[in-house]
Amino acid sequence: MRMEAEFIQEYTPELSAELLKILEAVLEEAAKTENVTGEVTVTFVDDERIHELNREYRGIDRPTDVLSFAMNEQGEEELEIISEEDMPNMLGDIVISVPRAREQAEEYGHSFEREIGFLVAHGFLHLLGYDHETEAEEKEMFSRQEEILNRVQLVRE
Repeated sequence: MRMEAEFIQEYTPELSAELLKILEAVLEEAAKTENVTGEVTVTFVDDERIHELNREYRGIDRPTDVLSFAMNEQGEEELEIISEEDMPNMLGDIVISVPRAREQAEEYGHSFEREIGFLVAHGFLHLLGYDHETEAEEKEMFSRQEEILNRVQLVRE
């Protein structure tokens, strides 16, 4: 099995098929880099919706750029009902604010494609347990993101 991605576009205007192909390549490269297979859902929303989710699930009352909801949390026990061969490896959900991605692309001086690719890679790594609470964690996570984005040619302009 390889990496499977489902894209849900709650935000309009919708992202182009071409951009979704690029984001699929980002996820494929991230999975290859991390040596994982599985399924991920990426949902594109507006600031209002991500604000609601951030408040509800993280207790933070403001919009953000990306949220990750891991299905296989580290350290949690799983009940085995059927064999793992029969179950897909659901890594989790990534939610991205499209307006926030556009603002950040402009603020950082690079393309929207690069910014949204960064957010997809960032969210994916969070699903795998990466974090950036400490300087060392941030350095590791951000270097992985850059490695993934460079491999799919989403470089800073």
